[in-house]
Amino acid sequence: MEATLAALAPQLQLSRPSGPLVPVLPALQDLLPERGLRPGAVVSVTGGGTALLLALAAAATSAGTWCAAVGFEGLGLLAAAELGVDLGRLVVVEAPREWWPEVALALADGFGLLLLRGGPPPGPLAERLATVARRSGCAVVVDGAWPGARVRLRVVSRSWEGLGSGRGRLRARRVTVVAGGRGAAARERRVGLWLPDAHGAVRQVEAPAPVSVAGRLAPAAGRGALVVV
Repeated sequence: MEATLAALAPQLQLSRPSGPLVPVLPALQDLLPERGLRPGAVVSVTGGGTALLLALAAAATSAGTWCAAVGFEGLGLLAAAELGVDLGRLVVVEAPREWWPEVALALADGFGLLLLRGGPPPGPLAERLATVARRSGCAVVVDGAWPGARVRLRVVSRSWEGLGSGRGRLRARRVTVVAGGRGAAARERRVGLWLPDAHGAVRQVEAPAPVSVAGRLAPAAGRGALVVV
């Protein structure tokens, strides 16, 4: 694996994001204090948010950034593609087992975006991974808690639409994500997302429309108020 990564390194580094941030889809920008993923900083996702991790990789891979996913056994590549991930820019290492820390460090040194699952390594290894990611310009997104994560995203509710009375087809998934963290990310934010909507798009859930004053009619003499709903 080390020889393979060494051979790929020049091509991968040419495909890193040119700006200071790794881009994310517009619908996800409100979750992040800088509206993008900061290379070298860790974002943790808890609450069962595999779809959210994949959505965070969509804009980056579409823009030409290479992404590696480590520890995601049985990752749904079709679902990833439907969320906007460019599979031609995605490398999957399903089960590194005892080699997990070494694999993560090697990939952080060559890729622009790293998705991790499998639990945090011991403290020194977590610090070393952050150091390698900062040096090489790699953004890290972890499925699960991570010590010292700069941004923490927590999926607090999930629901599907499309099912009728016991039958039908799942067409849209709605989630609520609470974002927090350290520093500029300390202010807690709550964002509703379609992940995806019925048309396959990742977008924010619109706030309910306010009640229009024009829709409320003045009562006639001797009668109660009539409200148009």
